[in-house]
Amino acid sequence: MMSILKRHSLIDEESTSDTDPISSMANLFDVSVVFIVAIFFALFMAYNTLDLFNPDSELVITKTMPNGEIQIITKKGKEVKIEKVAETSESGRGVKLGTAYELEDGRVIYIPE
Repeated sequence: MMSILKRHSLIDEESTSDTDPISSMANLFDVSVVFIVAIFFALFMAYNTLDLFNPDSELVITKTMPNGEIQIITKKGKEVKIEKVAETSESGRGVKLGTAYELEDGRVIYIPE
C-alpha cells in the first residue's frame, strides 16, 4: 500500500510542474538579462570605449551629427566635457606660439617659441 501512495505523489508533482506555464518564465528572464549585459560589454569592446569607466584615463572622441555639426567629447579623469565645433572661421590679431610638426608615424610634436 505504501508503494502505491509514493507512486501517486510522484505523478502529481510531475503533472503540476508540466502544466504551470509561468514556472519557466523566471529562467527566460535570467537568460535575457545575461544576454543584454553581454551585448553591452561586446559593444563597449567593439568601439574601444571601456576607458570611459576607468577613472584615471583620458579620452577624446570626435562625433559628427547627422546635420553636419561636429562635437568633441573630452574625458580627463572623472570630468567629461563636450565642445561644439563652429563652422565659421575666426580672424583677429595674435602672437605665434610655436610650431607643430607631424612625424612619419602620425604623431604631432609641438615646439613652443
